Amino acid sequence: MKIHRAVRMERCIGCHSCSLACARLVYKNLSWNTAGIRIRSTGGVSSGFQAILCLACDPAPCAAACPTGAMVQRKSGGGVLLKKSLCIRCGQCAKSCPVEAINIDAAGNPSVCIHCGQCIPYCPHGCLELVDAEASAAPCLESCDVAK
Repeated sequence: MKIHRAVRMERCIGCHSCSLACARLVYKNLSWNTAGIRIRSTGGVSSGFQAILCLACDPAPCAAACPTGAMVQRKSGGGVLLKKSLCIRCGQCAKSCPVEAINIDAAGNPSVCIHCGQCIPYCPHGCLELVDAEASAAPCLESCDVAK
């Protein structure tokens, strides 16, 4: 199983190509507000960007918080799958995410990185990649500042 990681963010120019690719290819919408990956400035105008995406928690707090089973823990490697048909748009998944990786759009629909890698070819500077889950395995609570 593969996990999506933003490994070379020092190369990022903040173009949002990854976000727009995810929104279009995965969530069938053309808005970076409906993407599983979002780019945020860390203070600079032309440099210093951060990728906000799912850390592939295992166990995933968002899946545990979902009252309908719309967020389902992936079988191995951490992270979740989103079953849109079961979602009641309550927002509990986003509230439970320790790194704010789940975005809720204006209609209440969640978007989260499902580690599919469809955004990777759209990054013009090679900031993103899929890595083996075993190589990057870390329980969410150990890798989040929020839990400490």
